[in-house]
Formats: sequence, C-alpha cells, structure tokens
Amino acid sequence: MTQNVVIVESPAKAKTINKYLGPDFEVIASYGHVRDLVNKDGSVLPDEDFAMKWEQGARAGKTIADIKKAVKAASAVYLAPDPDREGEAIAWHVKEILNDAKLLDGKKVERVTFNEITKKAVQEAFSHTRTVDNTLVEAYLARRALDYLVGFNISPVLWRKLPGSRSAGRVQSVALRLICEREAEIEAFNEQEYWSIETLLHSADGAPFTARLTHLAGNKLDKLDISSENEANKAAERIRQKNLSIQKIEKKQVRRNPSPPFITSSLQMEASRKLGMSASQTMRNAQQLYEAGLITYMRTDGTDLSQEAVSQARGVIKKDYGDKYLPDAPRLYKSKAKNAQEAHEAIRPTDLSKKSGGADDGQKKLYDLIWKRTMASQMESAVLDQMSVDISDGTDDVILRANGSVVTFDGFLTLYHEDKDDEEYTDDKDRRLPPLNEGDASKLIEVRPNQHFTQPPPRYSEASLVKRMEELGIGRPSTYASILQVLRDRNYVVLEKRRFIPEDRGRLVTTFLQKFFTKYVDYDFTANLEEELDAIASGHVQWKEALRQFWIDFSKAVEDAKPLTITEVIDHLNHELGHHFFPVRDDGSPPRQCRACGDGELSLKLGKFGAFVGCSNYPECKFTRPLIVDEAVDSEEAQLANEPKILGEQPGTGRSVSLRRGPYGPYVQLDPAPEEYKAMEAEWEEEEKERVAKWKERVKKAEEAGRKPPKEPKPKKKKEPKPKRQGLPAGVTVDDVTLDKALELLSLPRDIGNHPETGKMITAGIGRFGPFVNHDGKFASIPKDEDVMTIGMNRAVDLIAQKMERDAAKAAKQAEKGETAKKAPAKKKAAPKKKAAAKKKSTAKSKKA
Repeated sequence: MTQNVVIVESPAKAKTINKYLGPDFEVIASYGHVRDLVNKDGSVLPDEDFAMKWEQGARAGKTIADIKKAVKAASAVYLAPDPDREGEAIAWHVKEILNDAKLLDGKKVERVTFNEITKKAVQEAFSHTRTVDNTLVEAYLARRALDYLVGFNISPVLWRKLPGSRSAGRVQSVALRLICEREAEIEAFNEQEYWSIETLLHSADGAPFTARLTHLAGNKLDKLDISSENEANKAAERIRQKNLSIQKIEKKQVRRNPSPPFITSSLQMEASRKLGMSASQTMRNAQQLYEAGLITYMRTDGTDLSQEAVSQARGVIKKDYGDKYLPDAPRLYKSKAKNAQEAHEAIRPTDLSKKSGGADDGQKKLYDLIWKRTMASQMESAVLDQMSVDISDGTDDVILRANGSVVTFDGFLTLYHEDKDDEEYTDDKDRRLPPLNEGDASKLIEVRPNQHFTQPPPRYSEASLVKRMEELGIGRPSTYASILQVLRDRNYVVLEKRRFIPEDRGRLVTTFLQKFFTKYVDYDFTANLEEELDAIASGHVQWKEALRQFWIDFSKAVEDAKPLTITEVIDHLNHELGHHFFPVRDDGSPPRQCRACGDGELSLKLGKFGAFVGCSNYPECKFTRPLIVDEAVDSEEAQLANEPKILGEQPGTGRSVSLRRGPYGPYVQLDPAPEEYKAMEAEWEEEEKERVAKWKERVKKAEEAGRKPPKEPKPKKKKEPKPKRQGLPAGVTVDDVTLDKALELLSLPRDIGNHPETGKMITAGIGRFGPFVNHDGKFASIPKDEDVMTIGMNRAVDLIAQKMERDAAKAAKQAEKGETAKKAPAKKKAAPKKKAAAKKKSTAKSKKA
C-alpha cells in the first residue's frame, strides 16, 4: 500500500521529483488541467450567483482514474502543481474531483510548492506544506469567468454582424487593437526630408576624426531644421569659410549598471531579440528546463534572487573573472511591475556552477542566455570615459561637435549586453577620438551633406509588443505567449520578418469592437480589471462582487449591440477604414470609382463568408474583389467583371479568342468552330430520331397487349462542343495578354521533339501544378524562372532525367523500408480485453444459474 501520493501536472516533472522522494511516495502527473468550463453557452450563470459548470477534458478520463486509484490506497495526498495561480487552480480542481468521489475522507491533504526542482528545494517544500490558497483559486475563477463571459457573449454578436470573424477575447482583442493602431499610424505617416552635415577633420597631429554640425547662425539645430539640399549646401559652404579650432572639451566618466535577472516578460523579449524565438517557443523551452531541474520557475514577476543563489554567483564571478568584477556588496533589484503575480524569485539556473544545460539546441541556447543574464546581474558596473568636443571659429555662427567614448572597464559587459528594440543607433558615442587639446587648430578635410527621411513607427515585434503590453498593464507575463498565438491562429495577424501585420479581418474586428464595445477594448479599463484580479488574489476584493459589477455594464453593452443592422455596421466600417481599402490612386481617379462600369462607387460589403469590395450599381455591375489593397488587382478584376474581353479571331478559322475570369483566376478561351456545332447538332438529331422510333415501338406493343402506353420520354439535352481553355501562367497579368499571347498559350501542350533514346515525343504544357514537360507519361515540373513556350530539347531531357532519378531513389527507399518491416519480429497477439473476459465470465455464471 502506497502511503503518500504526490500529484503534479507533467510527467517530466513527476520523473524528476520521483528521484528526490523515497519509496513511500508515488508521483502521478495530471497532464495539466483535468477539467475546464463546458465549452458551450450557459457554463457561467450570472443569474445564479455566477455558478460555473465544469467538465473533464477529452483525454482526462484515464488520468483521473489513475489518480483516484492511487489516492484510494494512500494515507496522504500532496498537491504539487506549479507555484502560481494556474498551479493553484489545478490543485483545486484535483481536490474537488477527489472530494466529489469521497476519496479524501480521513486522509491528509496538503499543498506543496517549490520554486525549483532540486533535491534540497523539494525536500524543504515537503517539510513546509500548506492548504490550497482559496484567494488564488478565487482569482483564477474570476479570470476564467470573465474570459468566458466576454468570449461567449461578444463572439456571437461578431458572427452575426460581421460574417467571417472568428472570436473576441478580453485581452486578445486589446492586443489586436495595439497592432491595428500601429498599422494605421504607419499608413497615415507622411515622410519628411531632412539633412545632416558631417565633416572630416584632422587634429594638430594630423589624426582624422569626424564631427557633426550642431549649431548654425547662433541657433541649436533640431533634427528637421535643414530640410532641403539647397539649405544643406549653404550650411556646408558656411563651414568651409571658417578657420576652425577646438574651443571646448568636456570629459566625464559614466557607469553603466547591469540589467536585473530575468522575469517572464524580459526573458521572452531577449529570447526574441537574441535567439529569434517566439514567446511560445521560449516558454516551451523554459518549461522543459524547469521540469529537468535546471532553472527556477519561469512564470514570475519577481527580480530578486535567493541568498544562496547570490552567494553562488559571487563565488563563480570571483573564481572565473577575478575580484575587480565582483562588487563590494550583492546587488538587490526591485520589480518594476505594477502588480507582480506572486513573490517569486527571478528566473535563474538552479546551479550557477553549470555553465551549460538542456536536452536540445533550443534549450541549450535559452539556458546559456539565462545563465549569462543571472551572472551579469551580480557583476561590477562597466565604466566608460565619454568626451564631447566643440569646434568653431570662436563664434557661435557655426559649431561642430565630435563625440567619443572609451570603455575603461568592461565589468558585466564582458559577459552580457541587453539588446534594444527599434532604436536609431548612432555610433557617435562609441567612436574613439584622437588626443585633442583646447585651442588646437583643426584642419577641415571634407564636408558631407547627408540626406535623410523620417521613418514611420516600426511594426511590433513579439518583444516590443510584450514590452508595450507590460507597460500598459494588459494581461500578465504568463499569458502573453498564448495571447500572441491566438491572434495568429485566428488569422487576425501574420508574422512577417518577425513583425506583426494585421490582416484585413483583424482590422475589421478591431474597428467594430472600438465602435460598439468601446469600453471593453480600452487600455485603461483592461489594465484596471487586471489590478482588480490581483486584488482578489491578495484577498482585498470579493470575487463574485467583482464579477457582478462587471456584468451589469457588459450585459447592457451586448444587448445594445444585438439590434444593430448590417447597414449600420457597413457604414461605420466604410467610414473608418475607407482610407485603407480605397487608397489614393496613381492615375488621380477617385479612389472609390468602379473601374468596371465607370460611374458606380466601391464600398465594403458583407457576404456569407466575410467582407469584400463591391460596386453600388449591382446587379447591373457585377464587379467584386477581395479585401486586397492592390491597384493592379483592382484593375484586373475590373477588366473582366461584367463580360469577357474579346481579343480577336484565330487566323484561318475565324474562331473567337477571349479573356475571361474563372473561379481560379483569369484564363484565355478559344471558342469551338462552327463545323463542330453543326456536327453535334446532326448527332443530336440522329439520337432524337432513334429515341422517338423506340418509343413509338413500345407504344405499339403496349396497345397490342391492351396495356397503358408509356409516356414519351423527355428529349436529351443538346450537347455543345467544349471550348479550349488555358489559365494564365504565373507572372503573366491580364494587361500582358494580347491576341498573339493568347494564341500562343492556347497552342499548349506543344511538341518539343522526339526523345533521343526512346524516340517518343516530349511535350510542354501548363497543368494544375504549373508548367511541365511530359515524356511517355512521366511529368517533370519546369522551374519558375524558365518559360514553357521556349524550353528546348536539351533542357527538357535533363529535367526528365532528374525526375526519373528522384523517382528511382524514392522507390529504393520505400523498398528498403519494406525489407526492414519483413525482417522485424512479428508482434505477439494482444491478450483479450478485460471487458470481453468479464462478459464471458458473467455469461457462464448466468448459464450455471
């Protein structure tokens, strides 16, 4: 009989802990949450004092059965999930399930938490157990109820009023608003030209150095003060007229302090900047390092380190780097977060003497980053000597300034340097200046006017978005990774070159919510709600009262939105997003003018599958296009919107050649010849004669037999000859298609020539998957940069040979797999299932009875 059962949330954690506990303990994994709210409307009931309906996870049945079986035979149960709100929630759910099954009566039930999975920390935690923290559980319940109420009440409104939308969320919608507003800033940005003046000078000893123009005509220059090439040239000429000398030298020593050890958000930011990891990848790798006992708990807002960790860090610094890198006293850090989740330690290695750790490349890189940041946080400050030199002719008409700095002691920089986001770096302060003295003459060698343009604010990266959300108090570090992933999964944003770009669907949703649910995507409201949830966790606010206050206003907002008409929604979206979907055109025509009919006005429309752009003259004008801000696409769609474009006739036959639009894009068509129509007409007439003759024969027989004659069957539908069609290949636009180009495409597939070995014809054409060459039923793709119309015999033979080699290698590999499978020992026949055996036994008993 097992005396003690320990329940954790992951098998990896269970395996590590099992090593530190004796044979009297059995460690079982719950595999995360064992239950959640029922995923349908009515799972949180505001009218019933916010009662909540729970259901087991789809795969939790066996896990719960295993836990119940182990607990039934135990005398003590230790709930040991992670030391945060989610961990407390898992512990509470497991306890509630066991209580409902009446398996905890007369048993000791304790909550165990530890910040690191080391032998000492685990054993220490088991000697300081506690009960489940009800305030943390209530904070979890309030957060879960809020997220559910927002999602299950706003999302249906979105689906009805804005078809094609996916869902809305309490925090995800606010994060989406940040991304969309940044994109709107970029679109509204108007660049400005400005100039800077850089000079190359020689010191009295002939050493070169550079200086920038900072003052002109007695005035300090701002960034945009020199706005044209003419002004820049005048300023440069003014500099050339001066006899320059060094007027003033200022020197100062600057100390640069290390950054604090990692918390969850700063780890996500730095892993994004330095390692290119997404927030989800970072947290996954950190979780694995934590469960392997290599780092402390990775969901934390606290920046302090334990005394033991500080002592160990100082010991390693002294041993590996020397006394000068060790500050006189340990460094203490205070969290900048407005409301830290719990008083956890910062993220650090559990053993700082281990300089590497992790099972794979991602884990190893992340461990190295955490180790360096932790060690650097306890190292001596870096010392820099900075120098600023003013050069002029003794007046303030023209003043040049040279900046430079020298790292006189690298301190923590020898190990770690924190990266920054989206800053304009200048290397002025990092330049080394030659020896200079006040009063020395400076020889002007060159004046360089440089043109610049102001830049729009950059799109958010994962790191900069997490930083902004943290600044605003939106969400919590432990939720950032999942929030960013949900936005991508819902196709509200895309990540290109590690920057978030909102999709049109995301912009439509954000605009809708800002208009009709203004309060609930407001930054301050969301941050204040987070503070309220923190107050629940600290026991200062009653959780159901907080939900009650929220529900009063929120339910009214949902009811107010239900009567909205599609017209009202469309009018608002057209007004707010018109500048985005209908930008100024290059030809100066009105942005909303329909190119197909000429006098219609384009606007947003809502269809079954989402929004699109359509013409006000519908149904007379059938022009539509997807939400793509592309003038070329607009032009192509307009040309083929209402009728096919007739290109001309095929020489010699008079058959019509046209350009048309199909469901898979534009294509060219060659109409059938008149002779084909006549031949099919004659064939149909013959079939009709035969059909009528057969029917008359059946009628005659029926009458002779005294039966009711059969009805005359309907005539067959007339067949029409099929036109020849060919889609436009990649890179060919509607504007490129002339009659000659269309005839060229319609000539496909074309004969290239007979294969030199087989003598069989090689052809080239365009198929479902693009251009190809074909020989004896073997198809090989033509690369994108080669033309199907001009590919020759040698290249075609080469492509076919390459394809045959690849097919042969693939076949050999499959054959090898087949041989391996044959050699593998046969699996033993599975034993009959217990249920079947039990059924047989019960049948035997019943027969005996």
